[in-house]
Amino acid sequence: MNPKAKLTLVGAGPGDPELITLKGINALKSADVILYDALINPVLLEHAPQAIKIFVGKRKGFHRYTQDEINQKIVENAYEHGHVVRLKGGDPFVFGRGSEEIDYVENYGLHTDIVPGISSSIAVPSSIGIPLTKRGVSESFWVITGCTSSRELSSDVRLAAQSSATVVILMGMNKLSQIVSIFKELDKEDTPVAIIQNGTLENQNSGIGEMSTIEDVVKTKNLSSPAIIVIGEVVKNNNEIQKLQENLELHLAS
Repeated sequence: MNPKAKLTLVGAGPGDPELITLKGINALKSADVILYDALINPVLLEHAPQAIKIFVGKRKGFHRYTQDEINQKIVENAYEHGHVVRLKGGDPFVFGRGSEEIDYVENYGLHTDIVPGISSSIAVPSSIGIPLTKRGVSESFWVITGCTSSRELSSDVRLAAQSSATVVILMGMNKLSQIVSIFKELDKEDTPVAIIQNGTLENQNSGIGEMSTIEDVVKTKNLSSPAIIVIGEVVKNNNEIQKLQENLELHLAS
């Protein structure tokens, strides 16, 4: 075994290359090999000119490698080259399968380190001024995957919809109609909704509406994946609505 062989699991943050941690950058600078995902900002790879870069991203309808193959590549490259950095979007333990990769490589006796990342579930709503919690409005929040391993909508969405909590759904755009149906069944068609595409990036795009209108908003604004769905009264706090209100007041004043 290469005496430097180890795995560092690094959370790259939500997309903006400045939102990775300093510890994450230092890991990249010391990497011999980087295995990176589809949503990684390529600018981050410039921190590691010395490293071999291997794209192992998975997107809908396209998997360059299966998860088992990715696990094997981590071990093989650690044995051959030394320090492997597994660079994953957001935080690697929030729907990132990071724990599976850690478990796998530790079975081969490899040392592992974990560098947490800023989860898109928190950073992206914040980027347009939506607080996930707000005194007197929301005391908690749910973060739910929109698509389980069986490709079904998580049953937790219905449970969350029955609460007053903010609901953040990742990877849920293809299940939007089902999500809307659940809230309508619970007589919550007036619940505010925000959809934020390419969150924290220069091409970020967002749409605001209610459960009764959000599908039309998506069509009008041509929103698609990768996007985050934020549901709850806190959505009314977002910057976009505030700007629209300010523009309306200026128009009326003139």
